[in-house]
Amino acid sequence: MVDRAGLKTTEVMNAIRAKVASRAYATGDRLPSIRSLATSMDVSPSTVVEAYDRLAAEGLVRARRGSGFYISGPTLPPLALAEVDGKRDRTVDPFWVSRQSLDADDSVLKPGCGWLPSDWMLGEALRRAFRSLARSEESILTDYGGTRGSLALRRLLLTRFAEDGVEATPDQILLTASGTQAIDLVCRFLLRPGSTVLVDDPCYFNFRALLRAHQANVIGVPYTASGPDVAQFEAILAAERPRLYITNSALHNPTGATLTAQTAHRILNAATVHDMIIVEDEIFADFEPEPSPRLAALDGLNRVIRIGSFSKTLSASVRCGYIAARRDWIDDLVDLQVAISFGGPSPVATELVSNVLTSGGYRKHMDEIRLRLVRARREVAGKLQELGIEPWLMPRGGFYLWCRLPTGVDTADVARQALDQNIVLAPGNVFSVSESASEYLRFNVTQASDRRIWDVMKRIVQPRG
Repeated sequence: MVDRAGLKTTEVMNAIRAKVASRAYATGDRLPSIRSLATSMDVSPSTVVEAYDRLAAEGLVRARRGSGFYISGPTLPPLALAEVDGKRDRTVDPFWVSRQSLDADDSVLKPGCGWLPSDWMLGEALRRAFRSLARSEESILTDYGGTRGSLALRRLLLTRFAEDGVEATPDQILLTASGTQAIDLVCRFLLRPGSTVLVDDPCYFNFRALLRAHQANVIGVPYTASGPDVAQFEAILAAERPRLYITNSALHNPTGATLTAQTAHRILNAATVHDMIIVEDEIFADFEPEPSPRLAALDGLNRVIRIGSFSKTLSASVRCGYIAARRDWIDDLVDLQVAISFGGPSPVATELVSNVLTSGGYRKHMDEIRLRLVRARREVAGKLQELGIEPWLMPRGGFYLWCRLPTGVDTADVARQALDQNIVLAPGNVFSVSESASEYLRFNVTQASDRRIWDVMKRIVQPRG
């Protein structure tokens, strides 16, 4: 005879163990009350009592008289991020693709990477800034940074924000060690293991990697030429109630699309109705020929958090990012940054960034870069089309082309073959939560001038006669 009560008890025990294994419950966390867990799992209170008692006998749970049941151990093994999603094709794994670009030596060509070549950057301006820094106060070279970061740089950011229609004050800005750390701090502040986060599909692949580290439940919304598919966006918010939505408004990565005003208003309305917070990553804003609609400007930094950095336009070596948000949130984020890194970003980094941005040459440099990118996008798009590879759209700025390969060509396979020839590509599914972009590649037009790239692509993509 089947012991149905015993099966139910085992079911409850396994549910608790699964929560612990996924780190949704950590040591010291209080378990749901007997009555609430019985209701949510459709079992009797006595079944929950039996399950808790057995878990207590195992040492996983302990009871506190008059308080309830708590997780007591055992200690979990280290979190291996590569194992969180199980086995996946490494060619479309965000961590593996990042490693190929970051660890490649000078002999490797990188049309799949996410930055400009060094000869496109402000090398001489940085050298001048370093020379100026050598003559600055010793405290800049030796002391910790203030908890919010350089006031001068924060004020400079306010001027730049105003050009996008974003009004803020210095105490609404927190400088961070990088743009990635800015997102990490926001995730630490707002998320718990198992929290649902909405991202674009496709989206910047390191959003996916970072959210995996935070053990979030990631859901993708299809992205269109004018922003996320609004109907699906609204349906997902109603059904899933995500805590966060993380996106690029200006020159979306990887597609290069631009958010329209109509879409932006509908996104904000839906976020308000469903009490969702939006993180707007502005790292590509300076590549736009003129500002496009900004969620932060329309919202007034109420439920929109603006983040960014200078790694794409100034230097990926001199790391400095920022968070702009409500004052009360910034106060809490300051404490969180102190707990993690004891202070704000390096004063050396913030001084260098401020020096270059105020030197007078930065805006002229970016004007030249935007013109140079127009030519590069056109030239690379022409070479791609000769191979039967079509850009999804022609962006109004930036250095990415999101391209569709001929029908039936799997870009993960193309990326594997290219890597054998010392060429790093970025296949579509590394950006796609649903893994529905197997026919797409993201091409960096500034990293595609070497003839070897096109010789290899021709051999791999075009059918042999």
